[in-house]
Amino acid sequence: MLTRREFLGTAAALPLAAAMQRPPIRIAIITTIYKYLSHGQHIGDRFLVGYPYAGEWHQPNVKVVSLYVDQKPEGDLSGQRAKEFDFKVYPTIAEALCCGGDKLACDAVLIVGEHGEYPSNDKGQKLYPRYEFFQQCVAVFKASGRAVPVYNDKHLSYSFDKAKTMVAVSKELGFPMLGGSSLPVTWRLPDVEMPLGAHIEDAVMVGEGGSDAMDFHALEALQCMLERRRGGETGVKAVTLITGSDVWKALDRGTISKELLSSALSRSDTPLGLFEADGRVQDLVGDGVLPGLVPHPAAYLIEYRDGLRATMLMLDGAVKDFNFAARVHGEGLVSTQFFLTPVPNVTYSACLVQKIEEMFATGHAPYPIERTLLTSGILESCLESKKQGSTRLETPALAVAYHPPTESQRCRV
Repeated sequence: MLTRREFLGTAAALPLAAAMQRPPIRIAIITTIYKYLSHGQHIGDRFLVGYPYAGEWHQPNVKVVSLYVDQKPEGDLSGQRAKEFDFKVYPTIAEALCCGGDKLACDAVLIVGEHGEYPSNDKGQKLYPRYEFFQQCVAVFKASGRAVPVYNDKHLSYSFDKAKTMVAVSKELGFPMLGGSSLPVTWRLPDVEMPLGAHIEDAVMVGEGGSDAMDFHALEALQCMLERRRGGETGVKAVTLITGSDVWKALDRGTISKELLSSALSRSDTPLGLFEADGRVQDLVGDGVLPGLVPHPAAYLIEYRDGLRATMLMLDGAVKDFNFAARVHGEGLVSTQFFLTPVPNVTYSACLVQKIEEMFATGHAPYPIERTLLTSGILESCLESKKQGSTRLETPALAVAYHPPTESQRCRV
């Protein structure tokens, strides 16, 4: 007899399985660059050749019909892939979506605005043209009188206003949209999920990799846990981004929980310091060694509209992975690592591609785009706080409310 978990897993797979019997889904890829280890290559290649999933090689029922590449640096693979897989690289986004014709000629659009040479603003954000790519796609939708599903890699835009417009347009035209990081859907060590409706009292997320490039990943991993609290997501009231010695002061006075930080770090598989030097185990928090390991700490202090407070810490020099801990009323401490497998296969990308494929095949996003919208806004607001001297910044615009999917979307196979 099937267990409830097995039944739900089978039921969730039925729409995708049915869709796989249909003609291949025609995909247009719109990306900044397409070279080895770029996000365009990671995601695009999986739709070209397939990917490992659930212990098998999975071949998506798709056909990449066109590609637009904004930049072609040394190592560009776009021409090679087009020749090998029989599609064309077009000079404009409109031509890529129309496959050289005058009407939309694809069933789904993959936008990957990550990597490449682009300027940065005074907040330190790389100005990737995700919004501009999206708007050009929408122009084709409107001219053609129909729209198709869109996936937008990572945050929707460096600008919350632009991100909000993107979500509003998707709802106006009635097409499903998915975005965000691979962390919410990768494996977890241990394999835990925040109970739906949990009374979360406090939470800490630890990441590494520097501002804007990797902090979005950590923030969205944090958000995918916190959105499951009782009442669902209500949005963010205020943020503060502190750096340097102010982080250690906040830890000492209890603004940041040492207990939760220690719990999160206990899940790390890459602790540095003496761990790396001679294999000696070390209490990174209790021994007070973090200031010596982390020359440029940053703490993102997030105040939610329902009263919850959470902290995301970027601790380059202490760990090389992403770890979460929360204090949950009636449950105690809940902690886990968001597991990222190494290059070159980075199989966690397959977990994300499976969700993208699911939306392309079924016409339904497996989790709400509002999560990525809110996280995009949190990141921009935190960086603005830093720009203003680490002041507390009220964020009335971030009153983004939504409910998470009932079933977890993390990879468990």
